[in-house]
Amino acid sequence: MSTSRRLLVLGCGALAREFSQLFELNGLGEVTLECLPASLHNRPEQIPQRVRERLEAAVNDFDQILLGYGDCGTAGALDLLCEEFSVDRLPGAHCYEFFLGEGIFEQLHDSEPATFYLTDYLAKHFDRLVFEGLGISSHPELLEIYFGNYKRVVFLTQTNSAELRSAACDAATKIGLPLEVIEAGYGQLETAVAEFGIESRKPALPPLQASGARR
Repeated sequence: MSTSRRLLVLGCGALAREFSQLFELNGLGEVTLECLPASLHNRPEQIPQRVRERLEAAVNDFDQILLGYGDCGTAGALDLLCEEFSVDRLPGAHCYEFFLGEGIFEQLHDSEPATFYLTDYLAKHFDRLVFEGLGISSHPELLEIYFGNYKRVVFLTQTNSAELRSAACDAATKIGLPLEVIEAGYGQLETAVAEFGIESRKPALPPLQASGARR
């Protein structure tokens, strides 16, 4: 009988690369990663049901589950699922928050609420997720509707690569806004993954106790 704990990160596809890199950095090869499509962020009302379906299937297969989402526009629905299935999620409302240190996003937001944020993933896939995903490519008149009230673009880069800086610059140019770059790294996401990884080094619960909550 295996004594290792079975750990699952059920995350957003936009974070797949970041999770994989953090697993490698923290020596967490035993943690299973599954990701739902990143495109769900254009339809956040669909995220809770997709998460529920996977949690229902995974709940008996893993000793500990980390939900790799913030609130992500679900108006608290993911928190209700976390309570129901006894799992935890990433800190904060969205990736822009947990890619920064605690409290830093609030400072950015307060300094200019009319900010459009990019991460490495969003900068790389900007055309597909934003211009095509929101229909702007087919209907250019939508650009003003979506972005007319924004004042700036802030690129929260995880890797600070020249290629992604250029992609972020192109994105800002397309929507006609000035660009600011912040070398955010992985922020609170790295902390959450490292703390979750500690669970993999704990002994598995005996079968008669394994039916309890997994926090």
